[in-house]
Amino acid sequence: MLENFTPLTHESPVDKIIIQIRSLITSGQIKPGDKLPSERKLAEKLGVGRTHVRDAISKLEFYGILKTLPQSGTVVAGIGLVALEGLITDVLKLEKSDFASLVETRVILETQAAKLAATRRTDNDIEEIKKAISAYEIKIKNKQSAVEEDLMFHLKIAEASKNSVLKSLMLIITPDIVKNYITYKVCDEQTEFKAFHEHQKILDFIIKKDSEAASAMMREHLNGVLNFSTETKSINNIGINPV
Repeated sequence: MLENFTPLTHESPVDKIIIQIRSLITSGQIKPGDKLPSERKLAEKLGVGRTHVRDAISKLEFYGILKTLPQSGTVVAGIGLVALEGLITDVLKLEKSDFASLVETRVILETQAAKLAATRRTDNDIEEIKKAISAYEIKIKNKQSAVEEDLMFHLKIAEASKNSVLKSLMLIITPDIVKNYITYKVCDEQTEFKAFHEHQKILDFIIKKDSEAASAMMREHLNGVLNFSTETKSINNIGINPV
């Protein structure tokens, strides 16, 4: 009988917001074309931070479930009910992606981002990447966690790639990567200093417009966490909790 039970999961606030939107759509309380309340009003009503509301809306906008119209606000897309339900289910599944899959996707996106950034970057992009590296350096020298600063460096490279879709995909998976970095204690002082020097090398290749070297260096930079995520997946598959 025990095999008929499944583990309980704790949904994130973003999941809960998406689930509520699905429920309102399927019940007919909101229909395609209906305008959603403002982020502020939704946050107050739901009892969550505006960041959670914004993240949920951003994900639903990316998948075409919601859309923002100039001077009209955010509305439900004018597509069929079945399609809307299916898309929302897919978004919820994405929220539960395993760490290894997220990191694997990140490697694919970031090696290409570095390659494109090396050929498309502007002087302003270079300055923004330098600022991100400096912020990262300050944190690690003060022996503070620099996970967010690390990811900001990578997002600035995505911006320099001038590929808005690539950047959007990075923004979608970044929150889950940060959460898993903290859960699995990926970064320590030694790896953070190593990462700092690798960041500088990646930037050097981008400045030199050496796209192949920038891509290869990015791949080398992410190899450690890629290997770690694969090991973590194997450990979880045999039922051992990560330390």
